Amino acid sequence: MQSLLTDVSELVRRVLRILPGADTPAWSEVPAAVWREGQFGGRLVAHPDIDRIGLDDLLHVDDQKAALTLNTRQFLAGAPANNALLWGSRGTGKSSLVHALLDAFYDEGLRLIEVDKSSLARLPDIALAVREHPYRFLVFCDDLSFEADDPSYKALKSALEGSIFRSSENLIIYATSNRRHLLPEYMTDNEQATFRDGELHQSEAVEEKISLSDRFGLWLSFYPFKQDAYLSVAEHWVTRLATDAGISAPWNEEARAEALRWALARGVRSGRTAQHFARHWVGRRAVD
Repeated sequence: MQSLLTDVSELVRRVLRILPGADTPAWSEVPAAVWREGQFGGRLVAHPDIDRIGLDDLLHVDDQKAALTLNTRQFLAGAPANNALLWGSRGTGKSSLVHALLDAFYDEGLRLIEVDKSSLARLPDIALAVREHPYRFLVFCDDLSFEADDPSYKALKSALEGSIFRSSENLIIYATSNRRHLLPEYMTDNEQATFRDGELHQSEAVEEKISLSDRFGLWLSFYPFKQDAYLSVAEHWVTRLATDAGISAPWNEEARAEALRWALARGVRSGRTAQHFARHWVGRRAVD
């Protein structure tokens, strides 16, 4: 009896994967969806509200922006394109760049599916769920990293180089991380390296960790902003937010000095810090 129930449950799960349900995202109307785990595997839930950020709002990441925009254009054109890993310092525009691409290419058929790290094993289900749709899907995994004893990274390795995405031409993976190789790296990993015949051979531990990030064809690095870059981003957001709110909040020496103190208190100069300062600066003037 238990075996029969298990078989029926599995059959229902497979049917629900394939047949569109009442809550299947209306891709002609929504830009994004989130994969949610459920009793029978999981489903795509429409996510109509995303960051309204444009490519022009992202300053001082011109090389990264150009490279990822070109890769996305290739993908939309049906030409060869790479899965991409955006890695580097926090708050430097990695996630915002992906959202800006969705905003820029929505009218050309780009849609976004956000997937949590814990659901990476469901990538075949996601590919199956969208394979008949006439859109191009960007599978986005934000803030991706794994602990040393976390086996779930193998699901991502399989998807990146396995048969799933070779046979699903309407999907591509973009991921962001603070770690270049997605896994923690320790000094002890290098102790097993060998030097033979003039060549350095990495240890198996190092090779295993590098092998995951190597499966992303495009690597883009993001670094902390220098002071002048940080201030120009702060000025941009102060001007934009003040204009949107219809209030006066001029960028002057007082604003500049306050922006520097704001970054100093947080210990980081980044686009995120600049935007948070702008919200504080403009918002305070809106209620004065």
